[in-house]
Amino acid sequence: MDKLLSIAALIMAFSATDSLAKEFQDHNRMMDHGGGHLMDMDGAMVMGQNTDTLPGGCDSIAATKEITVHAGHKYSEKFPGTMFAFDKQEFQFEPCTKLTVHFVNDDNIRHQWMMHGLPKYLYPKGMFHLEVTGPGKVSGTLIFPPGDKTYLVHCDISQHMEKGMKAQLKIGDGSGDLPSIPGVTAQVIQDDYSESIPDLTPTAKPGAAAAPAAGGATGGDGAGAQKSFVSGLMVLGLAAGFLLAPLLANKFKGMTFSEGVAYVFELLSQAIGMIIKIISGLVKSILSKKSIDLPEK
Repeated sequence: MDKLLSIAALIMAFSATDSLAKEFQDHNRMMDHGGGHLMDMDGAMVMGQNTDTLPGGCDSIAATKEITVHAGHKYSEKFPGTMFAFDKQEFQFEPCTKLTVHFVNDDNIRHQWMMHGLPKYLYPKGMFHLEVTGPGKVSGTLIFPPGDKTYLVHCDISQHMEKGMKAQLKIGDGSGDLPSIPGVTAQVIQDDYSESIPDLTPTAKPGAAAAPAAGGATGGDGAGAQKSFVSGLMVLGLAAGFLLAPLLANKFKGMTFSEGVAYVFELLSQAIGMIIKIISGLVKSILSKKSIDLPEK
């Protein structure tokens, strides 16, 4: 009975821990590490925070805005072929606007709201970054530079952007539309969900059945010829062995094993010396020049 009660208590404890881990959290008490970098120990982060420094070319803050952006799987349902998405896919603001973004993660995994291409003298690595792990909310502020430009906003977690979590943010009139923004611009590579898929099964050509047979016959002849050639070499080797065996037996008769080995090496050295001598003579005969007698005057 005590064991059953202990098991039940453990199950309840794990269940309570799991439910607490998935509880929505407002990350509003983060540590400031300097340089616009804030984070806490519960999975929230802000990078590139800028609340008061004007970018070059901005004489003053043109407007102060706030937006709330949700991220999650449920927002991808209206975009076939995607898995994650923001609840908004397009934003537009005036140059030199001070913007506070409240980023809400509605999933039980990590999501990000990230911008690139900002001035690096003001934003480290030209980036503004919000991140939340699990259900929660984090807020960050930046001031846009002057000029018309379109920025990519995306989640940088592996495959999240590729699966739909991206948007575009235009400053002023923007610099055009970015491709493959769900619900805004066409996909660069379109998914094909049509039911009429062409039959790509290869069909046999006339006479194709006869070709393998002919090839097989040729291959068989080649294999037979090779087999016959190997057998011929074996016969020649055996014949040479039978002929030389009596001569070698008489030559090595009465020798010890070590004497026989020494004699074999001596024969090899003599053969090598003879080959070298022949090659040397051929080289000399080719390179030497015969004297030519000049005619007498």
